[in-house]
Amino acid sequence: MVNLKIDGKQVQIKEGATILAAAEQAGIEIPTLCYLKKVSPTGACRICVVEIEGCDTPMTACNTPATDGMVVTTQSVKLATIRRQIVELLLVNHPLDCPVCDAAGECELQNVCYEHDVDRQPFEAEDVNAAVVDRWPLIQQVPNRCVMCEKCVKVCHETVGSSALFVNEKGDRAFIDKDLDKCEFCGNCVAVCPTGTMISKTFKFKARSWEMTKVPSVCIACGAQCQIDINVKNNKVLRVTSDDETTINNGNLCIGGYFSHGYINSDQRLTIPQINVGNVQRDADWNEALTAVAQRMRTLRDETGGAAVAGLVSPRLTNEELYLFQKLFRAGASSNNIDSEARFGARRSSQVLRKNLGLTGSSHHISHIGKAEAVLVFGCDVTAEAPAIDWQIEAACRKRDGKLILANMRKIKLNRYANSYLNYRPGSEVDLVNGLCRLLLDNGLVDEQKLQECVTNYDALKKHLAKVDLAAALETTGLTLKQMTEAAATLGKAGSVALIFGADIIKSANAENTVAAICNLAILSGALFSAAGGLFPVDEKGNMQGLLDMGVNPDEFPGYQDYTTNRNLFEKAWKVSLPEGGRDALSILDGIEKGEIRLLYLVGTNPLVSFPQSDRWRKALEKVEFLIVQDILSSELTSMAHVVLPGTTFAEKSGSVTALDNRVSCLNKAIASVGESREDWEIFVDLCQRLTGGGSCPDNLAVLTEIRSLVPMYEGVCFAGSGHGQLCLKEVYAPEKQRLIYSEVTGGGQSINGLQLLTGKILFHFGTTSTFAPGPLSVAANGYVEVNAGDALSLGVADGDNLRLTSTAGELIAPVRVSAALPSGLLFAPYHFASINVQKLMTGLQNRVAIKAAKV
Repeated sequence: MVNLKIDGKQVQIKEGATILAAAEQAGIEIPTLCYLKKVSPTGACRICVVEIEGCDTPMTACNTPATDGMVVTTQSVKLATIRRQIVELLLVNHPLDCPVCDAAGECELQNVCYEHDVDRQPFEAEDVNAAVVDRWPLIQQVPNRCVMCEKCVKVCHETVGSSALFVNEKGDRAFIDKDLDKCEFCGNCVAVCPTGTMISKTFKFKARSWEMTKVPSVCIACGAQCQIDINVKNNKVLRVTSDDETTINNGNLCIGGYFSHGYINSDQRLTIPQINVGNVQRDADWNEALTAVAQRMRTLRDETGGAAVAGLVSPRLTNEELYLFQKLFRAGASSNNIDSEARFGARRSSQVLRKNLGLTGSSHHISHIGKAEAVLVFGCDVTAEAPAIDWQIEAACRKRDGKLILANMRKIKLNRYANSYLNYRPGSEVDLVNGLCRLLLDNGLVDEQKLQECVTNYDALKKHLAKVDLAAALETTGLTLKQMTEAAATLGKAGSVALIFGADIIKSANAENTVAAICNLAILSGALFSAAGGLFPVDEKGNMQGLLDMGVNPDEFPGYQDYTTNRNLFEKAWKVSLPEGGRDALSILDGIEKGEIRLLYLVGTNPLVSFPQSDRWRKALEKVEFLIVQDILSSELTSMAHVVLPGTTFAEKSGSVTALDNRVSCLNKAIASVGESREDWEIFVDLCQRLTGGGSCPDNLAVLTEIRSLVPMYEGVCFAGSGHGQLCLKEVYAPEKQRLIYSEVTGGGQSINGLQLLTGKILFHFGTTSTFAPGPLSVAANGYVEVNAGDALSLGVADGDNLRLTSTAGELIAPVRVSAALPSGLLFAPYHFASINVQKLMTGLQNRVAIKAAKV
């Protein structure tokens, strides 16, 4: 600790801290312009200059370390004169266009001018500013407004890790430029800009800052659930922002949070119920629409005991809505035929994690990743699937001294910074993990005492790993012994380890075995036992964890309570008789094809685009007797429906959501429902009351108490509230003694001969909803297929050419993008775009399939 005096006040602060930090701790304000707490100081603006006893020249407080015995003065006539002249120099050739500048009212330069009585421009110079940069998507750059604080450059490089922005030219000709190939279009450069230099094109000229109301809420574009402010004027969402320091994401957002809200005001919003009469859809009022739905559900319930009724739901709904959905079907329609897209990935992973580790969701808060000494990212493009986790990896492995290991079939952004890259062959994931586990054990890099204490089958662990053929694993994965040994050593020697795995694993054909192997690695590497790091399964969808927790599947009640075992408990609570058995998504599909499922209720989910075997789903939906679609946007799916029920977006509802790290946060209603649309919970309650005669389904307030009483894991969670402070963590995970189970999984590879196609998420889109938002579409407007350069040459295609892809399930035509990220033989296509509909090529529970390709 060092002791110093600032403006006569004694201050004690840790060694290495700056004068500015010491002043802040003492409650003394020093003016700044270029300073941004979450990045390293630049010292560019010089406004924070202070006088130090014994120094002839004033020093910048933002980057001058405080030293023992230092005496600092922050306010004097001399300093006021210096600061005023600095601001006057900043205004040389600065345009007086405040009336039309989007930053007006929240411009830090305006504030500094006012605070320092700067009301003129006494200096003149030749105007050599660069022209306005308008060629970038989403963001306009106005160089003559720039004060060269470099906040945008630093947040891009240090926090986001994109390093797209840089200073071009020199001296007074310098301006901020961008490498578009690296840009993630996150909008953080706009957010930190102290002037109107960086302008959001989607917000430009929409409103003045003081005209808008800011409503604190949560972004549910992905499972990280960043805290945001929804900026509203005249019942329209005009922009989304986030404050530094007061939010868990420290003010950082991605393209999903900052630019993807345009679908809320889309002209394709569903605003009124519709009913299909004589193969023609017409508008209807809510009573007519819900009466039609309730009558058909009641009829089929009475005729078949509910066996002919089924429902599929989206992870974009709140916890309360998901709870009510499963209750509507079980208590109202006497049907346990309920499921979601979690069937194709997240639920498969979740079952293994709970069985082997007693874990639901991540083991730790995502901030623990940023403190880990080693990070392994396995089968996950984390920048695309959960950008906030990427930022934590940047903190661990770039700001701090953590080591980064990537294990992936294809290169991703984080390859730029990886210490080790395990580019394994597709399908060899289990072999890779078994090899790493064997090396950890053989080289004495495990805590055997901890393993014996926590692992119930420790002897089986040792026996199984002794049988792992390391040479065979190397041959299957295509890796060298040196690569695998170095990776194992990094994990084994680290004091804390973060293991992160995502869609390439979770949605694969061999997901269960691979996740079990990753659980083994989490046990041996110590990832579960340290305060930092942890195990982090990543699913891209916003409230997927809440969906899993709320029991929207035929096997479990909310809280992962076994359906058969706990049926009596819920029958007593709900005062109804509940059905036996039940169908999952694949069984529902089979049932429609056989005529056994006659009514299907889809809420916020589109099997025509998002589900594997999408063509098979299309044929089934054309056949089903009665199709109900409850959604927010019109699509091919809504045109097929017998009844369309317009729901609301996250900005039009309240309720709780659960992040991938078990954080429970609250959505706050920012705007009134668009048109005659209703919150999804209101629709469920109305239907349930029509089916049961009222009383069996609570309203949105009473459901909170009911969840707490019936779902032990949510018993202590605070749901209701407003503001960014209203978030809770479910009970923190801690491995119990003799609770961890080692799985004896074998490798051998799930290889595919010839060309194979991998599907997945890209950074610029989130599900299919963002394809209705102008922001993301300006960066990625259409689907495509990425092809290795060598494969492109063999196929005779180049960028922009069309390629026909054929699997045993179907075929499609897509434009080509030649990519250096892919190994030979592996193609990649994003699943978001209905026009390409890549999911039609998938043949089952998988995200990778053998294909044939030919130039069109």
